[in-house]
Amino acid sequence: MKTKLNIDLRSDTISFPSKEMLEFMQNLNLDNIGDDVFGEDKYVTELEELASKMFGMEAGLFCPSGTMTNQIAIHLQSGAGKEVICDAISHVYLYEGGGIAANSNASVRLLHGENGKFRAEDVLKNINKEDVHFPRTSLVCIENTVNRGGGACWDFSEIEKIKDVCDSNKINLHLDGARIFNAIVANDENPQKYGKIFNSISICLSKGLGAPVGSVLLGSKSFIFEARRVRKRWGGGMRQAGFIAGAGIYALNNNIHRLETDHQRAKEIGEILVNRNWVKTVLPIETNIVIFELIESVSFESFLNKLAENGIKAIHIGDNKIRFVFHINQTNEDIQYLREILNEIG
Repeated sequence: MKTKLNIDLRSDTISFPSKEMLEFMQNLNLDNIGDDVFGEDKYVTELEELASKMFGMEAGLFCPSGTMTNQIAIHLQSGAGKEVICDAISHVYLYEGGGIAANSNASVRLLHGENGKFRAEDVLKNINKEDVHFPRTSLVCIENTVNRGGGACWDFSEIEKIKDVCDSNKINLHLDGARIFNAIVANDENPQKYGKIFNSISICLSKGLGAPVGSVLLGSKSFIFEARRVRKRWGGGMRQAGFIAGAGIYALNNNIHRLETDHQRAKEIGEILVNRNWVKTVLPIETNIVIFELIESVSFESFLNKLAENGIKAIHIGDNKIRFVFHINQTNEDIQYLREILNEIG
């Protein structure tokens, strides 16, 4: 009889620091810890400079969450009487508590791309003309990778075309890069080419990179100066934040390339799922997310219960679809156990 393991596939947000990251945090020099609202924490400054230089942007701002970095960026680049273009399955629209409306009083124009990826021609068709009846289109938001698109990566050449449309119409472009490092690793890209395209970028440290908390907003010096004011107003000013900034520094220096392991594990599990008779479809697997749809005769409730009986946690994401997310804390033993359970189900 096999030993039951406990495996959490619900999200990479449940990842936690490795032993090495914890040791790095514990060995931080207390003389460099200060009050970040006063700009006195040297580790926060180091993290912000590390992230901004990595993407070739002028400045960065450390925030508690990716939702905050996204919402600050949208707030500063939209506003009352303006409109934000994004995909209908984008995180900024679906999963940030109605923040575009609540924080920025802005309208939203939803596009329906392929797995969350729209095209430059879609943006062009949805820019409002200069007419008092319509809100002014001020910002386009792209999510890379696309969470609900199964971790789908954008074709960078299409992003460049979208940027051309934005520049021609004096519209800013924001990147929700919650999993941008997954895209960068999967496509062997240089982060700096993203910094040349986007007006603002949000990068997350607490998913596949394994930090316990935090995201960094990147942009020009003047943009980040204003972003710091908004962060304070929204209650995001942190005091002795160097302890968690240290985790972010470790993550950026050590945990990016290991994302390849998560991608490979996702593909291996996907190969099992496409051959199960209880699986209707599996979205194309590019990075660390696997989204599959169950056949009509198998309810998502019964399937999740079956997994739970075997110590495996996953989530339902609408219709009859299930999501698995692979991350830094899973082991080879975990993946082998998951394979065995999926094969036993049918």
